[in-house]
Amino acid sequence: MRSSAQAAAYAFLFGQLYACKGSKVPYKIELPKDAPYNMQFLRGGVGFFTERGGTIGWMVNDDGMVVIDTQFPEQSKHLVDEMVKMKKGKIDLVINTHHHGDHTSGNIVYTELTDVILAHNNSKTNQMNAAKKRGNESSQVYPTNTFEKEIQKRVGKEIIDLKYFGPAHTSGDVITHFQNANIVHLGDLVFNRRFPYIDMGAGANIANWVNVLDQAMTMYDDETIFIWGHAAEGYDVKGGKDDIRAFQNYLEKLLEFGEKSMREGKTLEELKQTTTVIPGAEEWKGKGISRSLDAVYAEIGRE
Repeated sequence: MRSSAQAAAYAFLFGQLYACKGSKVPYKIELPKDAPYNMQFLRGGVGFFTERGGTIGWMVNDDGMVVIDTQFPEQSKHLVDEMVKMKKGKIDLVINTHHHGDHTSGNIVYTELTDVILAHNNSKTNQMNAAKKRGNESSQVYPTNTFEKEIQKRVGKEIIDLKYFGPAHTSGDVITHFQNANIVHLGDLVFNRRFPYIDMGAGANIANWVNVLDQAMTMYDDETIFIWGHAAEGYDVKGGKDDIRAFQNYLEKLLEFGEKSMREGKTLEELKQTTTVIPGAEEWKGKGISRSLDAVYAEIGRE
């Protein structure tokens, strides 16, 4: 899973986590003035961390520590440094919402800090396949534990539910719910006003993605705080059901637009040259629409 040099590098951090175990925990965040990252509590000891890559969710409280997604090694090191300031001890659980490198490349930081890295079965398979394709298997740390449909973990008093509803952004996206805090991490199931990456090569399915978002809005109440992987500049990485509905509408309008364009005999290259927004979902703008067009034509073409 890791080289001896990498293990040695993180052994020091492992020791740092265990130092002063049992000392008083301040449970407050005091970021360096020049910190390139943002880290905030939301409620119930659960918060989010942003720097480079998919938004990280985390929990620090009297019961233990949890991390959801790991960005890249440098970013995970920043997160762990801040968590150590609040609480000393082992990280009880690391979760990968899916396999993409901006959500899993930091796994290596946790090899000496946790016993469990948890993901869906397909996420682990996708990560292994992607690493083989890119020739970077030596830098990967894969999940230690996987599940098929749902699993529940308890960290002290907090109950953490993970559920899988089929292919969406990839074939292995999971929804994670902190029951007591009533906070849900959706991973890349929502791109807030930002054109999404739809990974058809890893089993994405736009039509079922719409259904998965229905499940998310049905399962949780209106007080739930949702965290998602990415947001356009000026938009938040957390929010409520209105933001989920807006992104669901984007996916629905993308499918409608793709089907209409294909019926009219328009080629993919024609669409790419003439399309800047998806009709009916104009809040999504800027760079990146070509990836959506590629994906919707691929999905319609395989039906």
